[in-house]
Amino acid sequence: MKKVSVIAAAVVATLSAGAFAAAVDFHGYARAGVGLSGEGSHTTYEKNKVGRLGNEDDLYGEIGLNAELYKVDDVTFNLETLVAYGQAGNNNWEGNSNALRVMNVQAKGLFSDKDAVLWAGQRYYQRKDIHITDFYFLDTSGGAGGGIENLSLGDNVKASFAIMHDDGSQKVSDGNAFVFDKDLCTGTGTPADDSCYKSEEQFKDETVSGYTFDARFAGIKLTDNTNLELAFAYDFASEAEGQSVKSDDGVLATAVFGTGLSNGFNQTVLQYGTSSYGKQMATYGGGGWFNRSGDNNDADGFRIINWGVTGLGDSWELGHVVMYAQASDTDKGDITAYNAVIRPMYKWDENMKTVFEAGYFADETKLSGTTTDAAGSKLTIAQAWSAGSSFWARPEIRIYGSYFMDHEGDSFKDSTADSEFSVGIQMEAWW
Repeated sequence: MKKVSVIAAAVVATLSAGAFAAAVDFHGYARAGVGLSGEGSHTTYEKNKVGRLGNEDDLYGEIGLNAELYKVDDVTFNLETLVAYGQAGNNNWEGNSNALRVMNVQAKGLFSDKDAVLWAGQRYYQRKDIHITDFYFLDTSGGAGGGIENLSLGDNVKASFAIMHDDGSQKVSDGNAFVFDKDLCTGTGTPADDSCYKSEEQFKDETVSGYTFDARFAGIKLTDNTNLELAFAYDFASEAEGQSVKSDDGVLATAVFGTGLSNGFNQTVLQYGTSSYGKQMATYGGGGWFNRSGDNNDADGFRIINWGVTGLGDSWELGHVVMYAQASDTDKGDITAYNAVIRPMYKWDENMKTVFEAGYFADETKLSGTTTDAAGSKLTIAQAWSAGSSFWARPEIRIYGSYFMDHEGDSFKDSTADSEFSVGIQMEAWW
């Protein structure tokens, strides 16, 4: 008689009990297109700073499949998955450049608080972004982790707590080696000439086990149409035996004031960070990729962001973002950064619209008495056709022209020009 595996028997028993649900949710995001410019291929320039419209040259997609694997009364177990794919999109076959970004199980209904969700695995963790600049100002998504979210505190406040892997590396000494230096040669100057060598310390990369503890408190009601969300991230390392971690722990505090409008919404964001988080405040970081080198141990920084989307009558909508940020004592010095982007949109009918986007940024870095400035801007006009008239309606196909300007240098045509123009056609979809 053939043996029946324990796993197979368990599956059959579960199905027989009626606990298995086969409903699958298919969702994702995609963009792709073609463009040309005076540089030949499409030009892109500081997307997070001057705006993304007419400023993307890649093929990128995210394909997600979620399934409810178990449901009995109020208890559910859901599997969430997502694979991301990114390429230049210049050829029909470009090999593989994909990653499994999400793979986790979320269980709901296990506790007296029926809204609470227990989860474990890897996920995009409560990310917050500004769409028109594709800037995630809060994104602590790391490696695998786990936590509990949507715990009820009072009438409206929901608390969430998570811990996730955030490993990195640091440079450590790997002993000394004799290195050839022709400037030291006093004899033949050949590799056999001993006078041409000096002892030089060598370094290697050492893995650091890092973790992010994340706490959120959402739904704090301030007025009838204004809510506050607080987020706190603490990044720390767990030293291996005999290891000395160079980087200090970092703290990132975020307050998001969200206001609902009759014709849109507005958010004001206040953030403060220390250590590597401090540098990220002025370098468009969102709480990920914590630097383990120790070069930013003394850094701290803050930023203020205001953004939103507002309807202006029946035919116009306007998206905007304004940011000001500072970081001190980073490995690059003291950094001041600010940017502003506006995207007005005119609706011709339910499916056709004309979209404009203008953006400007400026950065100032001071190190050892030397000041380095960077500044640039972009103007874009696009004719678009979308599945609906809303600012957020997708899929959308757009034909556009963009004009880029570097006000402090030459970023175009192999670093010989301070401006460039490009045209293209792109699709964007989410579902």
